Amino acid sequence: MKALKFFPLLLLFVLTSCSTVKVASDYDKEVNFNQYHSFAFYKPGIDKAQISDLDKKRILRNIENELIAKGMTKSETPDLLVSIFTKESQRVDVYNNNFGYGWGWNPWYYGSYYGGSSVSQTAEGTLFIDLIDAKTNNLVWQGMGSADLVTQNMEKKEARIQEIVNKILEKYPPGAAKK
Repeated sequence: MKALKFFPLLLLFVLTSCSTVKVASDYDKEVNFNQYHSFAFYKPGIDKAQISDLDKKRILRNIENELIAKGMTKSETPDLLVSIFTKESQRVDVYNNNFGYGWGWNPWYYGSYYGGSSVSQTAEGTLFIDLIDAKTNNLVWQGMGSADLVTQNMEKKEARIQEIVNKILEKYPPGAAKK
């Protein structure tokens, strides 16, 4: 009965652990990020990203929305150039389910053996967002987010891309996010 009390908590943990996005960022500490007020997309960099054009549009639309929400404007003469690139990999998880003969937790219980293992493969994608100073052409900030990919359902895919972009850009500008 006590175990049933913890089942909803366990279910919540399993559901939220599937939706995690691992995020990191790096930046040039010599740069004053208060000087950047406008942005544009860096087409040569974006064209090299090896994903579908539809996914590129989804990513760029979300980046644009996030930067505008941070008070920046899209401009023909930008302060920052935005570029992206992606990586995809297969994550393989192996689970061993081995139990054996012997005394269990109770001295009057003698168990039997059940053996086996299961393997699961998950496609994991990594999105890099690069912010480049338009005057110097130097990379000033880079955010990276890794997460399991959703490919079957378009609405879930779009929501997943939005979640990844939002999590990455939470770290921009440096020092804005409280720890």
